[in-house]
Amino acid sequence: MSDRLPDFAALIGSRICHDLISPLGAIGNGVELLSMSGAGGGPELALIADSVANANARIRFFRIAYGAAAGEVAEAEIRSILTGMADGGRVAIDWRIAGPVSRKRAKLAFLALQCLETALPFGGTVTVTAAGAVWEARADGARLAVDAALWSNLTAPAPDPAITPAQLQFALLPVEAGPGGIDLRQTDGSVTIRF
Repeated sequence: MSDRLPDFAALIGSRICHDLISPLGAIGNGVELLSMSGAGGGPELALIADSVANANARIRFFRIAYGAAAGEVAEAEIRSILTGMADGGRVAIDWRIAGPVSRKRAKLAFLALQCLETALPFGGTVTVTAAGAVWEARADGARLAVDAALWSNLTAPAPDPAITPAQLQFALLPVEAGPGGIDLRQTDGSVTIRF
């Protein structure tokens, strides 16, 4: 018997996402069949189709960000998820990493993306790059909104116990990166997370 327990929270996250993908796929297939049959090609059906596509992308995103971090993620999968997440949204995502990446690195990048998205309430661009072992996620926007107390969780020795579920990424990212694994930089028009 191993003296190390599995990461139950990550396994639960993976399981929930896995179980939700199937019914979302069925809804998407149903909408497609309705469209093909001519039974409803109006704006209502388009709204349902867009909502299902967005929910599907979010579940796939959450599965990487909050699920178990074993194996690799193909570049096509990452791009598909990020395109679905950003489609019609206020934040554009520029993924500049070619080829497959470890699920651990993808997890760190996705958590950083969620942090950076909070800094762009009026929209902007998040760019993800890598130079060797160092990855960088940078948010650029005309009007940044950075809550210093919340963002301090990324470099603090322990997360603020008052963190809310919507802010979970600020507590989880430094834990996943390990001690000293996050470098945070801010200018007037950008915020950068290096890991």
